Amino acid sequence: MLPRTLFSAEHETFRSTLRRFLENEAVPFHEQWEEAGQVPAEFWRKGGEQGFLCPMVAEEYGGVGADFLYSVIVDEEIARASLTGIGWGLHTDIVAPYIEHYGSEEQKQAYLPKMVTGELITAIAMTEPGAGSDLQGVKTTAVKDGDHYLINGSKTFITNGQNADLVIVVAKTDPSKGAHGTSLFLIEAGTPGFEKGKNLKKIGLKAQDTSELFFQDVRVPATALLGQEGMGFIYLMQELPQERLNIAITAIAQAESALEQTIAYVKERKAFGKPVAHFQNTQFTLAELYTQVQSARVYLDHCISLHLDKKLDIPTAAGLKFLTTDLQCKVIDECLQLHGGYGYMWEYPIARMYADSRIQRIYGGTNEIMKTIVSRAILS
Repeated sequence: MLPRTLFSAEHETFRSTLRRFLENEAVPFHEQWEEAGQVPAEFWRKGGEQGFLCPMVAEEYGGVGADFLYSVIVDEEIARASLTGIGWGLHTDIVAPYIEHYGSEEQKQAYLPKMVTGELITAIAMTEPGAGSDLQGVKTTAVKDGDHYLINGSKTFITNGQNADLVIVVAKTDPSKGAHGTSLFLIEAGTPGFEKGKNLKKIGLKAQDTSELFFQDVRVPATALLGQEGMGFIYLMQELPQERLNIAITAIAQAESALEQTIAYVKERKAFGKPVAHFQNTQFTLAELYTQVQSARVYLDHCISLHLDKKLDIPTAAGLKFLTTDLQCKVIDECLQLHGGYGYMWEYPIARMYADSRIQRIYGGTNEIMKTIVSRAILS
């Protein structure tokens, strides 16, 4: 693999510490978590104690004010080890920035310190049964009632949904205004009328709790509003580039891991009396995949650098997302093929990768939507 210049010695020390932690505290238990359908809350607290949650949060709210590269490392190491049940990325890189960027001082003090320690697990509820990538189609409503809001509606496919103690809920405060009538609310688990549905069974990400959420006359104070009323859609658009960058980071890290494991496998596995690595088809396939992943890594690191300089725009992030996730799925599919029948067995990591990777082209906005965003930008 090409050398990377983004990371300092301190970053790499953090990576080594995290890798050891995951090898000791997650890898031996991930299969159990897959069977249970969720990662135990205790693991979140252990991660928080070690400083792996929300490292970018400012010191006054319990964090260390680290740069985004620390989050990159967490995403990469979790993906490298195929620990797909761990929902830290959404908690750290999506929910925490919403609260830190748009929350009131009271909200920041109430939630961010506990998010850093892992005492508070979070989720964001955008997707609805009838509204996925089309956030303007949200039907959940929040009606002003004196100094409170009444929230009604339902959400689905919500990551961390079973474990979540706090959920950012996307709702319409003025349906007549379309996107400009969208607002965000912070709703705590246990609030009357807020119910969690079943833990959804999925093709992959089996250890990741993914839930339906229901809101029936959920009464919350006006102080639960995150940011300004009617600004929700704009907030979502401002934060989506980082979310899509995180997805791309996971995509390339897992593609690299799949290649690494497959290269080792074909050197050992024999067919017709010689290692599979000796066949020209194997050599050409791996050469192509290796080169494509290396090229995508350079593009990804360029986009990470743009984001560090606050210059990563929506079309660039969208293009990165569809390119890397399409490539991730291609690489893993080809690597599975090189494993032969064993690649189809769940006990082999490549089989899990195959199942886990498919969602990458769907969440964060489908890849078709990403191509629409890019095409609009270049044709306008």
